[in-house]
Amino acid sequence: MSENVANFPQSSDEEGSGEGEKGEGSVAGKRLISFLERVETLEEEKTALADDIKEVYAEAKGVGFDVKIVRRIVKLRKMEPEKRQEEDELLELYKSAIGMA
Repeated sequence: MSENVANFPQSSDEEGSGEGEKGEGSVAGKRLISFLERVETLEEEKTALADDIKEVYAEAKGVGFDVKIVRRIVKLRKMEPEKRQEEDELLELYKSAIGMA
């Protein structure tokens, strides 16, 4: 079996004295706890940021901006100019094909 983080080293004591290499106090256990705590902290930060973003959109809506359009512009600004141009051209082509242009 391949070695990975989830496969803790086996204890030489088959009976398991309770404090073997698999336990919470082992190096592998402490490292796993460290990873879990880091992920949990980042998840909390991500939730806080999502809440902040919602507040900004609510503020924009409160002063009269169309939030759906603002979200679309944010998406477009993230895109590379070439990718954005390609998408615009395809949109125009499709609209023309169905008589919307």
